[in-house]
Amino acid sequence: MVVDDQSVVRAGFAAMVDAEPDLAVVAEAGDGASAVELAAAHAPDLVLMDIRMPGMDGLTATRFITALETRPKVLVLTTFDLDEYVYEALRAGASGFLLKDAQPEELMSAVRVVAAGDGILAPGVTRRLIDTFAQVAPLPSRTPEPLTRLTPRERQVLLHIASGMTNAEIGAELGVATGTVKTHVNALLAKLGLRDRVQATILAYESGLIRPGGMPVV
Repeated sequence: MVVDDQSVVRAGFAAMVDAEPDLAVVAEAGDGASAVELAAAHAPDLVLMDIRMPGMDGLTATRFITALETRPKVLVLTTFDLDEYVYEALRAGASGFLLKDAQPEELMSAVRVVAAGDGILAPGVTRRLIDTFAQVAPLPSRTPEPLTRLTPRERQVLLHIASGMTNAEIGAELGVATGTVKTHVNALLAKLGLRDRVQATILAYESGLIRPGGMPVV
């Protein structure tokens, strides 16, 4: 589903998606309230979500949509590369975001990655955004209980995820196979009740496990 208050932009994104042989647009919405209704009715696998819209904004809509029983994934599209609403959208359950000026191939790749169950972050931009807005949240006085469920290796993998490393890079750093890293990633996401790497990164920052700037807490 494509959600944007500008009809021309919405039609452009929809046309790009429909041009792909393995993708199809099942619904379009021009505001957050309509998006929530249509998401409940059509159960899309993924929602391309604008943030700033009249009435119900994309942030509120994201919170409602990700709470639906069908659990659609949300990929936020924004004009702004340092927008606190994007950070809040990630906290609300979005699986990532891209800038609206992304190339069509970048957008389609992001759609497939998020639909497959992973998160995606606009390169470079997101690290600055999380570094900036993670500083707003107060650090807890003790390790949150969910993190205590992780094995030392899973905690190590979480730190590397929060530092922006891919599975292959983590495997090279730890001297293990990429498949082993993927197993650890799946295990820690399950233990923490998270949907993807994006939420894992946010948790690592908000729990104080890693500080803004990418430095782990020793």
